[in-house]
Amino acid sequence: MVPAATLGATGLPVSRLGLGLAAVGRPGYINLGRDHDLPGARTPEALYARSAELLDAARTAGIRYVDVARSYGRAEEFLARWLRERAVPRDACTIGTKWGYRYTAEWRVDAAVHEEKELSPSRFATQLAESRALLGDRIDLHQIHSATAEAVQDPAVLRTLVEARRAGHYRATGLTLSGPTSARVLELARAARVDGERVFDVVQATFNCLEPSLAEPLAAAHAAGLGVIVKEAVANGRLTESNARPEDAGLVRTLRAAAATRGCGMTQLALVFVLAQPWVDVALSGAATVAQLASHTGALDVVLDDGARATLASLAETPARYWATRATLAWS
Repeated sequence: MVPAATLGATGLPVSRLGLGLAAVGRPGYINLGRDHDLPGARTPEALYARSAELLDAARTAGIRYVDVARSYGRAEEFLARWLRERAVPRDACTIGTKWGYRYTAEWRVDAAVHEEKELSPSRFATQLAESRALLGDRIDLHQIHSATAEAVQDPAVLRTLVEARRAGHYRATGLTLSGPTSARVLELARAARVDGERVFDVVQATFNCLEPSLAEPLAAAHAAGLGVIVKEAVANGRLTESNARPEDAGLVRTLRAAAATRGCGMTQLALVFVLAQPWVDVALSGAATVAQLASHTGALDVVLDDGARATLASLAETPARYWATRATLAWS
């Protein structure tokens, strides 16, 4: 069973591994290997069936944190339907969602634009209402999606977030981080106050062996009481067997050999790098199949020895290079 945890000082019960529905809530995403992972038709009903299958397996494994967003196609709708059809008790599942991006792909993989971003009080109000229409009072964590320095310093945005938390629309306020300016945004977010009240309770950030630059800022945030959730622990598939990018051939060979020596898979070794950090409350699995989810839960049994730490550390890229590469990954 996946071990239980508490999300920072929020008191929210979570699990060391969480399940994110970004890869199965919409037909297109940037994870590598989707042609093999998802049903060919990718109709809403087919992806709901896959989402429900994953949620069932996650619940059986002891995973109790689920991550969705307004921009993840129908992810919130799928989660709400699953909660209703399975009659999942309120205290059996902790849910985090996000606002800021609007899904614009109209259920097409080849859409010119998949998401449109706006971090304003009006977008917040609209999307909170949309999320609550689907999930009701089950939203535990509400997060700015890919927060910017401007948003976490905007008095109107900050007051809106705090007032909604005070009103009981959700229990905790968070932000997610993306891009090479993440450390600065986190610094500003930690300092944000409204009437002397701390605005942000949780931070969700990219952290993996290719992009480990936020280790110290995240550790400091956790020490200060913020919950820490890690996303993109396998770098959108670059740290898995699905990575066939010629530019990553050396990376894959190194990681595959290190994993084989330790009797585990590439993905498991990449995940245990994240799970071994004492400041990580939840590492998100972006599994698109039940077999992938089983592999991810298996990472909890892998021991990260000094040799593996050294190998994984040698794979680190500069933030600029990592994020530039991520920007080239195609929606598929």
